[in-house]
Amino acid sequence: MAKPWPESVVWIALALLPATACANSVQDNLSAMSLEELSNVRITSVSRREERLADAAAAVFVISADDIRRSGVQSLPEALRLAPNLQVSQAYSSGYVISARGFANNDGNKLLVLIDGRSVYTPLFSGVFWDAQDLPLDDIERIEVISGPGGTLWGTNAVNGVINVITKPASATQGGAVALGGGTLRADAGARYGGRFGEDGAWRLYAKSSRVKHTETASGAEADDAWHQSQVGFRADWRQARDQFTLQGDAYRGRHGQPKPGNISLTGVNVPLGNVVLGGGNLMARWTRNFDGGGNLSVQAYYDRTERDLPPFFNENLDTVSLQAQYAMAPIGRHAPTFGAEYRRSKDSLENSAIIGFLPANDTKSWTSLYAQDEIALSPLWKLTLGARVERNDYTGNEFLPNARLAWQVADDHLLWAAVSRTVRAPSRLDAEVFFPAKPPFILAGGPGFRSEVARFFELGYRGRVGQDFSYSVNAYRALYNDLHTQELAPSRTSVFFGNGMKGSTRGLEAWASWQVQKNWRLSAAFTALHEHFWLKPDSIDTAASVSRMGHDPRHTAMLRSSWQIGDEREFDIALRHVGKLSSPDVPDYRALDMRFGWRIQPTLELSLTGTNLIGPDHGEFTAIATRSVIKRAVYLSLNKRF
Repeated sequence: MAKPWPESVVWIALALLPATACANSVQDNLSAMSLEELSNVRITSVSRREERLADAAAAVFVISADDIRRSGVQSLPEALRLAPNLQVSQAYSSGYVISARGFANNDGNKLLVLIDGRSVYTPLFSGVFWDAQDLPLDDIERIEVISGPGGTLWGTNAVNGVINVITKPASATQGGAVALGGGTLRADAGARYGGRFGEDGAWRLYAKSSRVKHTETASGAEADDAWHQSQVGFRADWRQARDQFTLQGDAYRGRHGQPKPGNISLTGVNVPLGNVVLGGGNLMARWTRNFDGGGNLSVQAYYDRTERDLPPFFNENLDTVSLQAQYAMAPIGRHAPTFGAEYRRSKDSLENSAIIGFLPANDTKSWTSLYAQDEIALSPLWKLTLGARVERNDYTGNEFLPNARLAWQVADDHLLWAAVSRTVRAPSRLDAEVFFPAKPPFILAGGPGFRSEVARFFELGYRGRVGQDFSYSVNAYRALYNDLHTQELAPSRTSVFFGNGMKGSTRGLEAWASWQVQKNWRLSAAFTALHEHFWLKPDSIDTAASVSRMGHDPRHTAMLRSSWQIGDEREFDIALRHVGKLSSPDVPDYRALDMRFGWRIQPTLELSLTGTNLIGPDHGEFTAIATRSVIKRAVYLSLNKRF
């Protein structure tokens, strides 16, 4: 085990930041923007129309491209740690559990994740395979993270939050770029080239490859979870008068080991876990026409192919097509209505094993929805937003997802808002169609009557800015859940099935702030608190201790970040975070310190050194102690060249 560094190193480092360190101008990036300029950053995820961050009536945090670069992270899940309204836990080398406002579990099925409007949700278990989301971080323009429900505009499964990853237009990535990096845990290589066509067209191509070493358990045993992955992709954007077009796509292939315990026992025979082989690709097209007065019509279609061989359990090939259309009308008097429709269809082909079976093995499902939302200017200072979505799925039929938000502009750059919402998590194949073993007699006989899990949210938030140098956001919420997933005893008492025998409630607080201490030095801090309570319905005969297993969320988290610009060429960033303990199974609380030093050797050449988990003992973040991956101190050196 690595020798702990003294925790006081972060406070010493912060104290040594001199008041006169930078007399030169800082770089032209988001970290150099004033807090007033940051509050004017335009976002789209809250209302699905462009608005200022300062005017958004939701608990939304924006991770900028410069935040990602200056953090020194090398993967999308690690970049999401920058959002204080998310809980990110690393379960093993390529496995992450990411949630908002509770419900962190292996499924992660109450958080909707989109990349440029393309949902990466899988209908297999209503969650995200994070090992397949490996886009180049340098191509990301921003990540909009909403904690709280987004069902009205984004559909079922946007229960506790929405993550919208938005990549840069091709016009912003012209010329060539090469990135090389390596360290104690991983090595990466990537290249990108962008050019132009016609007067208003631009394109880019990219390729990247990563290789990550295995982790270890607390006993020092290898977790057998090393992985490597390669990916290529393209994007093209062009404009014709009022019309904008985007065409983009990706293809990837990877392999990683499955973490310990390593073997499972089936009828007295140990069955080894083989390597996970994953691959796939996607193609998306989007057309937008802008109208006078601020309205627009957009149509988006995509095809997504995912392949996953998970021995000895199953081999899956999933094909998804989606068509979306939205009309955001220009304001009509006090009203700014938005209408939309979406159709998604998936064909899932599974090769079952003797251990577990999804029946039927080959299945086709579709989801159809219509939604409408109206932003009503009650007065110059008050805005009421009313919206609803009707979404139909093949399991439960029609679901109704309403939403109401009231915002009061207390003063310039001071917004008080409140919201009431109802949303659901629709059933997945894992809820309704999984059987164990794969042939009768079944011990687990699916969930033939599984209903949607329902959540009702009540939210209150305040966002403000004091002077030019201090901004903050505080959000409080309470959520009531019904029909949560349980494992019920069948009337025959010879088998079990998945049902909806649990209820729950959560309440919590999310707060973050930024202070521009000096022109060249910014401090950011965040704190979250969460209380959860779950109980069984009177008629539930739960056989899986479902209530006691709902303890994978820390009661509190805290974060402190320092960004210091040392002239035009050098920058120094520190991030300290504290995560409270977990229960069932017990995971101790931990503190982690990350540092990055960046040096712009030439205008087009940057060298950086990043150290992660620099203080405290090695720590785990998820799962039971016997199989828990230990997160160790690591260093990473990267070189980025543009030409």
